[in-house]
Amino acid sequence: MTPPRREDVADPAPGHLPVADHRQVRDAALRLIRQDTGAFVTMIVFNALAAAAGLVGPWLLGRIINTVRAGGGVDTVDRLALGILVGAVAQLLLARHARYLAHRFGERTLGRIREQFVDRALALPASVVERAGAGDLTARGTTDVVTAGQMLRDTGPDVFVAAVQALFILGAVFLLDPLLGVCGVVGLTGIWFATRWYLRRAHSAYLEQGTAHSALAEVLAATASGARTVEALRLRERRVADSEAEIGRCVAAHDRTLFLRSVLFPSIDISYAVPVVAVLLLGGILHDQGSVSLGTVVASALYLQQLSQPLDTILQQVEQLQSSGASFARVEGLAATPTGPTGATTPLLPHGGTPEDDRIEVNGVRFAYSGTADVLHGVDLSVHPGERLAIVGPSGAGKSTLSRLLAGIDAPVEGTVTVGGVPIADLPPDRLRRQVVLVTQEHHVFLGTLRDNLVIAAESATDVELKAALTAVGADWSDGLPAGLDTELGPGGHRLHGAQAQQLALARVVLADPHTLILDEATALLDPTTARHTERALAAVLRGRTVIAIAHRLQTAHDADRVAVMEDGRVTELGTHDDLVTADGAYAALWHSWHGEHRRTT
Repeated sequence: MTPPRREDVADPAPGHLPVADHRQVRDAALRLIRQDTGAFVTMIVFNALAAAAGLVGPWLLGRIINTVRAGGGVDTVDRLALGILVGAVAQLLLARHARYLAHRFGERTLGRIREQFVDRALALPASVVERAGAGDLTARGTTDVVTAGQMLRDTGPDVFVAAVQALFILGAVFLLDPLLGVCGVVGLTGIWFATRWYLRRAHSAYLEQGTAHSALAEVLAATASGARTVEALRLRERRVADSEAEIGRCVAAHDRTLFLRSVLFPSIDISYAVPVVAVLLLGGILHDQGSVSLGTVVASALYLQQLSQPLDTILQQVEQLQSSGASFARVEGLAATPTGPTGATTPLLPHGGTPEDDRIEVNGVRFAYSGTADVLHGVDLSVHPGERLAIVGPSGAGKSTLSRLLAGIDAPVEGTVTVGGVPIADLPPDRLRRQVVLVTQEHHVFLGTLRDNLVIAAESATDVELKAALTAVGADWSDGLPAGLDTELGPGGHRLHGAQAQQLALARVVLADPHTLILDEATALLDPTTARHTERALAAVLRGRTVIAIAHRLQTAHDADRVAVMEDGRVTELGTHDDLVTADGAYAALWHSWHGEHRRTT
């Protein structure tokens, strides 16, 4: 698939995922149709046949009227009436089969949209997801994906088929009498004006409604996930106020789309009657003059009355198309999401984007979060392949920020952070995740079995390898699970407490086997003895790999090959544990303070 050009993408608001434009939505829909062209064409053919069968009834009814007026026999009327019945049955069967084909086509298409969305979402850099918020991504992946699928399964085909039926019906009226056909078309102009007024306002209104839903989902998700913090800090009233404000925006957005519909639909209902009345009046005059037969007038009026059904379908589905189109634009917006953490597309990388080795270099790095002062000030650091480096320092020194830059989540404002000569932040997500893995104290347990939670890191891993990874991180609790690796985790199954979830995450790291592992409080939920055992076990399992640990327990620094000390966003000391203790600087003060307290507590 050819990626969209950057200039074709509407620039999103800061921190928001982009929305595809009309051309991109159209191209995406055509692309999905081409993937199942045979089913789509067959569906259209059957619907066209159903539309043609629906024309039989009014035409034969007109024949019956003319036959009766001409004194025709009962046998002729019976044959024509039987023809009406056959046409109605044929229309019913053809329409039902066309609907069956449409649903099969639509379900396959919806499956492709879901798979494509998941692939794109997994390819997003972590920094992009963080800035956009989980609410927006969740709303796009659930409500918007379903609505977009409905457009291709139901709404789109229904509109297309109804348009064909409307053309067939108007064509039949023109064949009966061109003057009556012109009269009918002129009578439909009110529908055109009302629809044009609606379409000029609907797309932006439904996009605004989708954005309001995403913002509300983000607020509710953040409040639910941080419920304990909200209670502890007595933020309930503030969170309720924020939620009510977002609900107000959602209601206002819904009111706007409701107003548009309340104007459109009454205008349409009135406009349906206009062409029928006009044809009956003009037809009556022409019949009195002997220009047309009564059967022709009746058949034309019936056709125009019948026209209300496909037009009603089109106009009702046009409203749904606006909602579905806006959802599809939001879903397709992921394809236009910038891949770099700074909001730029991935540049042309040296060495073809492949690092020459695993050496990490940090040169003259400055970094600041949006709207804040610099957090890092000219950091220089070199990490050798296979080295165990501990980064220590007081809270707020910039350790976690540096770990995010080393993991490629963020890019420096100034300076470079490279692996093998390639900027880490510019690596494609799939290569980045093979190269560097950042593990924090925030871990997720997915719904499913213990095996499901492990194989996401290594799909081809055997049960022996899965159990070995659990053993390596000290997850002995897994041996006592009722169904072993097949034990269901999460609500309704076995619930893991914080330390167990942390060990599960570390086991996934062992299975992923990255070149560089960055641990930022990755063992913070474990007790000191278990944490030290786990860190040493990881070091043994990942021997030969680079391990960078943000050390909050100085025993981790003691076991490292080198220690980097950070203060006020700068690396102030760098060396081995023994050398830094001997130098009697900041690290020595930290060590003596921690070691003394540690001895007293033990």
